[in-house]
Amino acid sequence: MSVLGNKKSKASSEVPTSSMADIAFLLLIFFLVTTTFPKDKGLAIVLPEPGEEAQVSQKNILHLLIQSSGIVVVKRGESQQEQQMRPQEIEGLWRQEVTSNPNLIAAVKTHPDAPYKFMVDVLDALHSANAERISLQVLEN
Repeated sequence: MSVLGNKKSKASSEVPTSSMADIAFLLLIFFLVTTTFPKDKGLAIVLPEPGEEAQVSQKNILHLLIQSSGIVVVKRGESQQEQQMRPQEIEGLWRQEVTSNPNLIAAVKTHPDAPYKFMVDVLDALHSANAERISLQVLEN
């Protein structure tokens, strides 16, 4: 037996920590580069140019008055007759009204104390009914 043959190397039982920081930073950079963040879609509304005013006949306007309780009061043109409904029912109403008057404009007027959600629900219903002519206003008492 030779002297060199008896020498055995011991395997280290410790985890090498010298490159842990490098690995952590590489993983951090990898996830930062590959992560995609969703973009807020918001409400797709085309606003008119400032100063533009158009005269619209009242018979072409469907007034949707959103109350602070979430109830939508519907008035047709200059008529004093009112109808109360929920935001989910606006889609069917719009489809029915626009078939009789294709020039109809939805005038959405929201009470200042109404939660934003009620206005969004009405706008979503109008969007589902393919309404393209919408006017947004604040409901005055």
